[in-house]
Amino acid sequence: MSRPSDHYDSPSPAPESARGGGSASITQPKLGVVGWLRWFWRQLSSMRTALFLLLLLALAAVPGSLVPQRSSDPNGVTQYFVDNPTLAPILDSVQMFSVYSSVWFSSIYLLLFISLVGCVIPRTKHHFDALRSAPPKTPARLERLGGFITRQAEGDSAAILESARTVLKKSGYRVRLFQDARSTSVSAERGYARETGNLVFHTALVGILVTVGIGGGFGYAGQRVVVEGQTFVNTLLAFDSFNPGRFFSDDTLSPFTLRLDEFDATYETKNLNAFGQPIDYTAHVTTAENGTESDGEVKVNSPLKIGGSDVYLLGNGYAPTLTVKNAQGDVVFTDSVPFLPQDANLTSLGVIKITDGLPEQLGMIGFFYPTQDVGSNGAYFSSFPEAEYPVVTLNVYEGDLGLDKGVPTSVYSLATDKMTQLTGGKTGVDSIELKPGETAQLPNGMGTVTLDGIKRFASFDIHRDPTQAWVLVFAILVLGGLLTSLFIPRRRVWVKLIENADGAGVTLEYAGLARGDDPRLDDAVAEIADKHIKSLPTPAGKPTTTNPGANTPDDA
Repeated sequence: MSRPSDHYDSPSPAPESARGGGSASITQPKLGVVGWLRWFWRQLSSMRTALFLLLLLALAAVPGSLVPQRSSDPNGVTQYFVDNPTLAPILDSVQMFSVYSSVWFSSIYLLLFISLVGCVIPRTKHHFDALRSAPPKTPARLERLGGFITRQAEGDSAAILESARTVLKKSGYRVRLFQDARSTSVSAERGYARETGNLVFHTALVGILVTVGIGGGFGYAGQRVVVEGQTFVNTLLAFDSFNPGRFFSDDTLSPFTLRLDEFDATYETKNLNAFGQPIDYTAHVTTAENGTESDGEVKVNSPLKIGGSDVYLLGNGYAPTLTVKNAQGDVVFTDSVPFLPQDANLTSLGVIKITDGLPEQLGMIGFFYPTQDVGSNGAYFSSFPEAEYPVVTLNVYEGDLGLDKGVPTSVYSLATDKMTQLTGGKTGVDSIELKPGETAQLPNGMGTVTLDGIKRFASFDIHRDPTQAWVLVFAILVLGGLLTSLFIPRRRVWVKLIENADGAGVTLEYAGLARGDDPRLDDAVAEIADKHIKSLPTPAGKPTTTNPGANTPDDA
């Protein structure tokens, strides 16, 4: 149907001479600044945009699982820079090592929050109005709706209609009676919980976003490498790395200690196809809080809860215990040094820095092989991650360690550009090679180095999130709301009573209309009809007309 010629957005009538060549173009009204703002807000607050942003947020989180993050694995970030000196600075420039606090991730996060709020608030108001409104008027032509059935009945019309009203109410429908000159009817509606579940789902998503943001602001995450026999004290200076929230305070750190007594690692030895693969890691610890000591375990995906914090097991490896003495026999260095694993069989790299006690500052780059083996090219490698045949090799460097300038340096790297290599490489002097209990001479008669033993270390992540319980509550609400919105149908059912022309009995018409897909609509209407007929005091006939194919809202 064409619009009237005087409609506000209708084109001006074209001259008679120009009408033969086709219709005139439509003149669109100008939106203006306010119009464009309204259009933008409607796009942002639409459900389609919210779903798109949710998917985009999931995709944006993927890089956080592909590259190490400073918040959870700072040692891995350091090693990534060593292994990828060209790629790492590029990734760092786009905040790939701090994905979840990056500008682009936070932007998606905030847009999703605004979109959900803008979507939920008007829908909540609309749903609240729908809950208070009565079921709609019975359509004039029920035969055009889904599951249409007609049946014959005898008896008092008021009683028959009241019986239909009772059956529908017992089935969970809200009912309303209508009467006109030709017929009386019952209009019924159910399934409001579907939209309620939908709103609960989206409101809970907003709740998760808010609580995660609050938890990130008041929580913290710190990492510490602890060697067997060492004790960690939960103070700010005791962490190897620490990432506080925006509103973090030192008072948040609960006073407790954690000692790593023993670290057990179990590896596959029976299945040759998976030989050497880890089966289980267990860190046996002793904790002390408020003067009370207790034993505990930290396993992968099984954190230890203490002092309002969760202690996670991030990684593990070996820490060779090395002692260095000068030419006079004085101990200038002794410590269990964590070596960072380089492969699945725990071939590990470590750095020793000696600043005092020797004629020159000394640095050593060491490789540890838990089960030392020799390749076809003569290079050492580890053939099994357990310390079955442990060997440490050391390349010695002499010179300025770069520590006197006050510039922080990583304990896992050694800057050798201003140092002289004394063993290994092109020096013509073999690298120092040690087994547990062995001692070797340092170059130029500087002293000796001894491998006293091999210990295990564990890398712990101490994480505090005061909103964990709320996140769990909202997550349950998200799941419950989603299931409710998926499995509870929204239906309207009508029962119309028409007096027969001959005065013998009445004709009952049953029909339904679904909001969205509802494959059980026809069955539901038939079930209502059966229940109604059975509830009548007088016998009723069989169905005379059905129309199962129709289910079009516009027809109503």
